[in-house]
Amino acid sequence: MAQLDCTVNSCLYNKTMCCCKGDILVGGTHADTEEETCCESFYERRGDSYTSAIEHPSKFISIDCEAENCTYNSNYKCIADHVDICGSGANSNMETICATFEER
Repeated sequence: MAQLDCTVNSCLYNKTMCCCKGDILVGGTHADTEEETCCESFYERRGDSYTSAIEHPSKFISIDCEAENCTYNSNYKCIADHVDICGSGANSNMETICATFEER
């Protein structure tokens, strides 16, 4: 599990830069840069309501990763110690990025 910091405050699962989903998927199968990645688990928050898939937000989370060209991808799992997901104000998953992406 990686330590996750998420600045995507418009995501339903984000609470105080932690994720309440339980696990996430980073997309970008053929990504060569972090801008070509995204958080496939992003779900836009509507209104002021907060709904959590788990009881409490977690700082450590399991991350599946489709970014085949990322140094931290090992058999579809992220093995980085720390992951940053960015995209403050995002309206879709395509407006998010995995800022930890590092090309092999």
